[in-house]
Amino acid sequence: MRKFVLALAVTALAGTASNAQPQSGTAAAPASSAPRLLIAISVDQFSADLFDQYQGQFTGGLGKLAREGTVFRNGYQAHAATETCPGHSTILTGASPARTGIVANDWFSARATRPDKTLYCAEDETVPRSSSSNYTVSPAHLKAPTLGDLLKQRSPDSQNVAVAGKDRAAVMMSGHSADQRWYWSSDRFVTDLASAPVPKVVAPVNAAVQASIAAGQPGLQTAPYCASRAQPFQVGGRTVGNGTFARVPGDKTAFRASPSLDGAVLALAAGLVSEMKLGRDAAPDVLSIGLSATDYVGHSLGSGGQEMCLNLLALDRSLGDFFGQLDRWGVAYNVVLTADHGGLDFPERLRARGVTDAQTIDPALTVDAIGRQVSNRTGIGGKVLESLGPTGDQFISSKLSGAQRARVLAAATAAYRAHPQVFAVYSRDEIQGTPMPSGDPSRWSVLQRVRASFDPERSGDFYVVTKPNVSLASGVGTYIASHGTPWDYDRRVPIVFWTSGLAPKQPTRAVSTTAIMPTLAASIGLPIEPATLDGECLVEVAWARC
Repeated sequence: MRKFVLALAVTALAGTASNAQPQSGTAAAPASSAPRLLIAISVDQFSADLFDQYQGQFTGGLGKLAREGTVFRNGYQAHAATETCPGHSTILTGASPARTGIVANDWFSARATRPDKTLYCAEDETVPRSSSSNYTVSPAHLKAPTLGDLLKQRSPDSQNVAVAGKDRAAVMMSGHSADQRWYWSSDRFVTDLASAPVPKVVAPVNAAVQASIAAGQPGLQTAPYCASRAQPFQVGGRTVGNGTFARVPGDKTAFRASPSLDGAVLALAAGLVSEMKLGRDAAPDVLSIGLSATDYVGHSLGSGGQEMCLNLLALDRSLGDFFGQLDRWGVAYNVVLTADHGGLDFPERLRARGVTDAQTIDPALTVDAIGRQVSNRTGIGGKVLESLGPTGDQFISSKLSGAQRARVLAAATAAYRAHPQVFAVYSRDEIQGTPMPSGDPSRWSVLQRVRASFDPERSGDFYVVTKPNVSLASGVGTYIASHGTPWDYDRRVPIVFWTSGLAPKQPTRAVSTTAIMPTLAASIGLPIEPATLDGECLVEVAWARC
């Protein structure tokens, strides 16, 4: 197995198809065999727009799912806080962020007992000397159980395994009872599960990826379809749009923002399937895979150029290699593939392609700038507002009296609403007084989308929404493109279910990612209390047995 995984890692990192042979081959399971392995794949920042645009180019694993699966093109991460952690928290819990408690990647908490009042979604802030940038990975903040959590309660022999390019993806998909959980950190895969035995496959995969980083990489060979998108733009002091992922020796950051990262994740996932014998006995297993490169590519290089094209075609090949290896091993598996959120390309390219209102967010919307306006209007000195960004949850200082807080809220609301980039400002009372939305997520109002992200214990005192096509990225430095808004380019994601031997379907109705978990649970006969869910089993998925 070590030789196989090493070969798979090396070939995946090189962006080529793997010819590695399994440790011991068996015939692929017939279609009538009941799959015992559920594979949930999240492709970070893989919008429905990207899926639709590239579907005709996919010939590997993404092509397999698109051609043979049940494809919901109108899938939604239905909430407003379209960030990585909230999105991943919905996929295998069947719950919105309002129920999972994961309202953002980070949030402000005046009640935090440490000096750093910023809390990271996948940390345990009670660990001494921790901070939001030096944290201990943990599922402590996740309020809802995952599919793996519930499965292990009912079937202790089942295995709950996660591999991802980000710790928060692995944590939010596997939850509180993972048997193995591995995620990328700097230049290797690490785990937060100190008591779990370390699988033998981890060392050779880490060695392979570290060797790849040390060696560097020439640019990937482009394809005509990708070359047609190779238009250079000057953004943030860099040229982007026509890159090929050339990498100088030792560049860990470039490795992460390239197809190599997802290749490494899939290599480790394949190795864990083999070593842990996932899907090989009567107890069903869950394997969660978080493919994070698309997000790093999207943020740093945008989603509309040659780089994203090369990345997605490489991901298609790597997924094809991964599925092909499972088939050669005779593993029976079901797959669901989706995304945690979509994304918005950088404004310069959007404007060049006719999106005339595309723009970068105004620095005048930072919390410090708005806070100065509020202080001038109210006469209240000191830091009156706390925020981790110019939009989303905003917090009024807990040091103020009730009367002062009311004055600050009124002044801040007026200041934000007066800005031409702001669409709406919703107070906590307005959000909390809105019933939780249900039904067709494409018809939800913006306020309903915000409500689906609201947790009274963690959300702010008011919520700011910018107008469409306002990029939340500053346009300076590493990140030039963004997501995180309630608009559909951030909300719409593909939701694809696949099993062997069934006719493909393309349902047209809009569905939420909260429907994924109850659908998978039904497929293995796992009873779920409906009152704990925001989603319902999808009857279009024939193998789910809703």
